[in-house]
Amino acid sequence: MPLQLQPNLKEPGQRYFREFSPGDDFYEALIETHRDLSDEQSEALNARLILLLANHIGDIAVLREALALARRNV
Repeated sequence: MPLQLQPNLKEPGQRYFREFSPGDDFYEALIETHRDLSDEQSEALNARLILLLANHIGDIAVLREALALARRNV
């Protein structure tokens, strides 16, 4: 399974009129999750989220590709 780089966020049963709307919904939820956390708590939340999502993806090749892409130009 190759790394998905095209917009791929959706919510079952939800109809969106613009392609970016589900991404906006996710971003809003992410920001809300970090609200009122200290920097240290926010960093811990990000680390936990990365590990949870990596486990959900499960494909090491896809995860390696994502790591390399994320590191590029940093």
